[in-house]
Amino acid sequence: MALSEDHIALAAEYALGTLDAGERAQVESMIADDAEFAGVVQAWEFRLASLNQMVGAVVPRPVVWENIKAAIGHSTEPQAPPVLPERQVPPVLLEQQVPLVLQETPPPAPPSAPPQFDLGEIRQAIGDGNVIELSTRVKRWRRIASMASAIAAALLVTLSLQVLQPDALPNALRPKPRIQTVEVKVPAPALTPSSQYVALLQGPAGGPAFIMTIDGATKNFTVRKVGATSEPGKSFELWLISDRLPQPRSLGVIGAGDFTARPVLSGYDPDVINGATYAVTVEQAGGSPTGQPTSAPIFTGKLIETVPGGSDAPPR
Repeated sequence: MALSEDHIALAAEYALGTLDAGERAQVESMIADDAEFAGVVQAWEFRLASLNQMVGAVVPRPVVWENIKAAIGHSTEPQAPPVLPERQVPPVLLEQQVPLVLQETPPPAPPSAPPQFDLGEIRQAIGDGNVIELSTRVKRWRRIASMASAIAAALLVTLSLQVLQPDALPNALRPKPRIQTVEVKVPAPALTPSSQYVALLQGPAGGPAFIMTIDGATKNFTVRKVGATSEPGKSFELWLISDRLPQPRSLGVIGAGDFTARPVLSGYDPDVINGATYAVTVEQAGGSPTGQPTSAPIFTGKLIETVPGGSDAPPR
């Protein structure tokens, strides 16, 4: 609660001890109900406690104590102690008194001895057959454990020999040799230049119209237009003429560009290619419709070897 100046003054008077009995009871009730008021009272007690130390002890006169005794009704003369009347026991109770007999407590029994087991009785109870069977099983497991230990030791010795001394083992137990393949990259050999063949295809008036080049290794040929002029609606067609073939073979139409390349000679024998005559005829646009020349050749020529094959070939 909010403390006023009256509450603070009341707490100070309580600490000084100047309140009467009713007021002190009221203050003690407030201390029990209000913690804040109790703190104020305690603070005043701390402040006023030093006053008791500042005042010396005062011994009252003997007459003061006598006056106090007289005021409360006590006399200073010694009084005899009061005598209490004797208690009389009724005769009925005296006749009914029974002597009290205490019964002796028997001593505690000594601890019993631990039970003793007779092995013979146990065997008779469970049967000798069960004991023998259990003993047999124990022996059997011991033998199995011994065999397992021996096998493990043998495997350990075998593995050690395989790692350290494989030659001491039989062939069946020796580890297989490891084959490691090492790839060695060998530089590719230098390409051997192949032979080159050239044929000048020219007409009766002289002067090359086409230059035909053949690679001796791949049998691919290239035709270069030099002085020939195609007619409108017509095409130049290249032919292979050999005495080993019954009829001329078409090598295709020569294109309108400066260079025309064909791989069609791969199916012919080298002797046929080297000894053949190459001719050009004028055909309708797109080539001969019958697969045979429709007119006489206007440009012809034979191959000559310009670059021989092998390592001794001159640089190109």
